[in-house]
Amino acid sequence: MLTPRENLLKIFRHEIPDWIPVYGHVDAYSQPSREGMDPELAKALGEIHWHDTANVTLSRYLGLEIMDWFGMPAVGIARRNVTVEQTVHGDVTTSVWHTPKGDLREVCQVYRDPSGWVSRHRTEHMVKGPEDLPALAAIFEDEVIGPDPDGIRRTRERRELIGDDGLLLGTMEGTPLGMMYRLYSGVATLAYLWADAPDALRDCFAVMEANYLQRLKMGVQSDIDVVISVDDTSTTCISPAMFEACNLDLTNARTDATHAAGKIYFHHSCGLIRELLPLYNRTRMDAVHAFTPPPVGNVTVAEGRKILERRITILTGALGLMYDSRKDRAAIRADIHRFLRETAPWDHLMLNNGGRATVATRKFLLECVREISPRPGSAQKHL
Repeated sequence: MLTPRENLLKIFRHEIPDWIPVYGHVDAYSQPSREGMDPELAKALGEIHWHDTANVTLSRYLGLEIMDWFGMPAVGIARRNVTVEQTVHGDVTTSVWHTPKGDLREVCQVYRDPSGWVSRHRTEHMVKGPEDLPALAAIFEDEVIGPDPDGIRRTRERRELIGDDGLLLGTMEGTPLGMMYRLYSGVATLAYLWADAPDALRDCFAVMEANYLQRLKMGVQSDIDVVISVDDTSTTCISPAMFEACNLDLTNARTDATHAAGKIYFHHSCGLIRELLPLYNRTRMDAVHAFTPPPVGNVTVAEGRKILERRITILTGALGLMYDSRKDRAAIRADIHRFLRETAPWDHLMLNNGGRATVATRKFLLECVREISPRPGSAQKHL
């Protein structure tokens, strides 16, 4: 019998899978609702942290394929001249980066939702204007990148834990353009930099990407199966012209380095991406991860598959795609069945059964999918 791992890999060999993959995703942000949860499962999950084994636990409980968002701990980073001074007051952390090209200051605020998930937001970014770009570049130039033996061991242990039930995903930084708006400058400042200091911005990007590519080439030597570039690309933040100017060659260089190590390359991309898809199709990426259909996104899966020529795999959130609390279960089931029939034979398509839904909702969704595309020998497992 084909293993879940091999069924997932068939898609990236451009083969039709034996059944449509439905995989889980759990992290400190995307936690399952504890409402009505089996106490034994709740105990096994415990308090969920980034990169822990909660996703493996819940995926096995439900009988899902495992796509474990693990990071690349096999990479170690040391600094020679740059230092960081931090002060913490409750949920607010202020960091001052002392670099040979000047100081940079950022402030981060932790937000704690009553449901249990925790997020971290920058209320002050490091880069406020063109004068800060040399100092940011100096941080990346100062870093010494090498293997982390303890991280290599932990990566191997997680790969062994997953076994034939799925794939181990190594997350890496997004493109410098994406990292700039997400972490270092924010959207508004990036827009001014793009207009007023394009050469200085590109020079900084070149230094950042040289660093990121070093990390990637080190990380793919570990036991990960997939590299995910966490870009959160969306036309609300990055225009198609910006992506074309900065990210086409860069994405292909990352993909080539990943493929050279026998791994798979995902571009994590959520939000309004309709106008970016033709550009994605000009790259050698293997998948668009976190493809977001309406009502949150602006392009359907059917449209995306056509634009991407059924060559680039779409990994989409099944709950957001199919689940509507205003409908009764019969209507939801009919919608899911219709979607699956329209997307058959399910080449280059995977569904994420994640988010903050209850376990009961996740079971119902999986049941609807398996009515159309059964997984041989599959059953929900109890701990």
